[in-house]
Amino acid sequence: MLDSALRRAIHGQGRRLSSASVLASLHQGCEAAVPVLVGVVIDEAVSTGSQTALAVLLAALAAVFTALSLSYRFAARIAERAAEHAAHELRVAITNRVVDPRGGAETGRLPGALVSIATTDARKVGTLNGALPFGIAALAGIAVSAVALLRISVPLGLLVLLGTPPLLWLSHLVGRPLERRSGAEAERAAHASGVAADLVAGLRVLKGIGAEAAAVARYRRTSRDALAATLRAARAHAGHDGAILALTGVFIAVVALVGAHLAAAGSLTVGGLVAAVGLAQYLLGPFQIIAWVGGQLARARASAHRIDAVLSARPAVVGGTRQLPPGTPAELGLRDLTHGTLRGLDLRVAPGTLLGVVTAEQAVADDLVRCLGRETEPEGGAVTVGGVPVTEFDPGLLRRCVLTAAHDADLFEGSVADNVGGDPATVHTALTASAADEVVAALPDGAHTRVAERGRSLSGGQRQRVALARALARDSPVLVLHDPTTAVDAVTEARIATALRDARAGRTTVLVTTSPALLAVTDRVVYLRDGRVHADGTHAALLVGDPAYRAAVLS
Repeated sequence: MLDSALRRAIHGQGRRLSSASVLASLHQGCEAAVPVLVGVVIDEAVSTGSQTALAVLLAALAAVFTALSLSYRFAARIAERAAEHAAHELRVAITNRVVDPRGGAETGRLPGALVSIATTDARKVGTLNGALPFGIAALAGIAVSAVALLRISVPLGLLVLLGTPPLLWLSHLVGRPLERRSGAEAERAAHASGVAADLVAGLRVLKGIGAEAAAVARYRRTSRDALAATLRAARAHAGHDGAILALTGVFIAVVALVGAHLAAAGSLTVGGLVAAVGLAQYLLGPFQIIAWVGGQLARARASAHRIDAVLSARPAVVGGTRQLPPGTPAELGLRDLTHGTLRGLDLRVAPGTLLGVVTAEQAVADDLVRCLGRETEPEGGAVTVGGVPVTEFDPGLLRRCVLTAAHDADLFEGSVADNVGGDPATVHTALTASAADEVVAALPDGAHTRVAERGRSLSGGQRQRVALARALARDSPVLVLHDPTTAVDAVTEARIATALRDARAGRTTVLVTTSPALLAVTDRVVYLRDGRVHADGTHAALLVGDPAYRAAVLS
């Protein structure tokens, strides 16, 4: 049974594949007609000395060669276009699944592995569309040859007709090891790409902690595993091609020997023998094409299996069809929320509140932010918006209303203004509120200065301020910020705190942080301990009345 990715690629290019198959079959038919016509020339013109017959038959040969050349050219062009379109459509499907608001496709896969699936694997599956028309044409060529041999000699024709199915079955058996090893090769190569991307992304951190040697050793092991898998696949490919060549060679030799025996017995004319031997030699081409298509199919199936795993990945969160409440949500609530380190967390955030959430346990903060950002389904309880569980809303629409800005948010390659987004006035306001206007003032082209991928050309504090500006520019009714100022100095942090309160006036904001400067401007603070609300009040009151809270924010 074909994988769904293969079916998608083939069915999506059905019209092109049909056209390419017809033209390629015409090409193979013309190829098979050449030795037959040569035999006819010998019997009807050379043996009889007829100049007229010779001229007519040579003109027919010229027409066959013209059709042969043109049909192959256009068949190859259409097949290649089908291959490229199929690969493109698979890449789009994979990308759509990866960026699906419900998530899940990235689970258990490094970013580099997903890139490898969307490029290398999609290309291998798409390439099958370029091979299939010629495989179909090869079968057509074998059929034409069998019919021609039947007309020349019934035993020869029957030999080809009866011998081809077992040969194709043996070719299928020989291709199985190649499929298995191609799958292992793709897995190892994708993992190596993922590890390489992961190490490059964390290069500064690795240098900072002196872990370059360990990182190099890790990649070397992964790379060697990928190389070993590639070599095994290459050996399987060489063995596959060699076995197919041997099988077809033996088969064609048998056809030629039977033809020679029939000619020696007087059952074939000289022209018939020439045509039979020519057809036997011609058959090597179709059988080689079938072997090549078999190899492409083996690789494509291995890649299609990996693509299917991404496309059919279980969503990380479910989504409903309920419409979001108009304007600002009535409230944000947590009801008996249980997930990871969270243990029956109950919390209500009134509209327009600037709430601080403090915890000394990083895992608690991470689990809370993941639940609020709809990155995972809680193990128990519910997150609500306006009293309605968020599972009843579409995740994409919900995130426009409840925006979560992660602590380690990445920037994109492009200008600072592009990363923030919005019209110039919005960009300016957001940059000012996040104190990123100081960053822009120090850059050579201001907000139009281009930054490297993931913002690596900026310092940690600069990246953090630009990421905060991006979050503020969305002006979401509910904004969840996780440690937005850990990489900035105290003076800048105090400025951001004041500007943040002004910028979010009338909007609901949740600050998951231990920063005294940010907590000082909040309306209310809840202190989480052991996954539950331990204390609730103002920042000033909790500093005085709760030693655990005081230790968490002042340590």
